[in-house]
Amino acid sequence: MRSSVEIFQGLIVSVPREEEYRLGWLKWSFVCLIVAAGVYGNWYFAEESLLYRVLALVALAMLALAVASQTFSGRMVLDLLKEARAEIRKVIWPTPQEVTQTTALVLVLVFLVAVILWLLDWSLGSLVEGLIG
Repeated sequence: MRSSVEIFQGLIVSVPREEEYRLGWLKWSFVCLIVAAGVYGNWYFAEESLLYRVLALVALAMLALAVASQTFSGRMVLDLLKEARAEIRKVIWPTPQEVTQTTALVLVLVFLVAVILWLLDWSLGSLVEGLIG
C-alpha cells in the first residue's frame, strides 16, 4: 500500500493511493483516541506514582507514533526526518579549538561594545547634565 511517485514541476512527489485516503482518517482518529486516553489516564491516575504514569504515557506515545507512521502524512514526516538526519551527518562540525577561539572572540567583542556604550552613555549624560545645569 505504498504511494506512487510522480514528477511535478521537476520535483519528485509522492502521491497517496485512494486506499490511503479512505483509511487515513480512521488511523488519525485512532491516534487521537490514544492521545485522549493518555490525557484522561494521567488525570484519572493522578494519585499513582509518577514513574508509572510516565511509563504509560511513553508507551501510549510510541503506539500513537507507530499508528501515525502508517499514514501517508506520517510516512512523509519520517522521510523528512531521515533526509534531515542524512544532511546533519554531512555537516563539518568545528573542532574544540575553533569553538574556544570563536567563543573568546565573541566575549572580547561583547566587552568592547559594552565599554563603548558605557563611554557613550557617560559622555552624553555629562553633556546633558552640563547643559541643563
